[in-house]
Amino acid sequence: MLLPAILLAALAAPVQDTAAQEPAATPPANEAVRSAPLPSDSANTAIAAGLKAFKRRNFRQAEIQFRTAMDADPSSAAAVFYLAYTYYKIAEPKRPFHPEKQKAAELFAKAYDLDPKFKPVWGTAAAKG
Repeated sequence: MLLPAILLAALAAPVQDTAAQEPAATPPANEAVRSAPLPSDSANTAIAAGLKAFKRRNFRQAEIQFRTAMDADPSSAAAVFYLAYTYYKIAEPKRPFHPEKQKAAELFAKAYDLDPKFKPVWGTAAAKG
């Protein structure tokens, strides 16, 4: 007789809404990417400043600006490429296998890996900022 009493009690109990207890569904991966903040303009500003310094042949200042751009946006092929070219220009008068030339070669390869279609822009439009 005890079993029917337990079944009756279970059936008489109020039904709980389990949907309210479930954790919130995670958004699909493409929505997470869409809502992620875009990189700030600090990388673009640093690239523009680096290009201005580069054109004045102030390669050490250009290096600082391009490194700043790379730190702000590590996925920027432009920042990596221009930093590579700056290292090359600094090392240009040095012996062929100078470490800065090797560093430049590695960065050129990295820039290509980041964006195989990247083309540098040396005109005044790129240096505005």
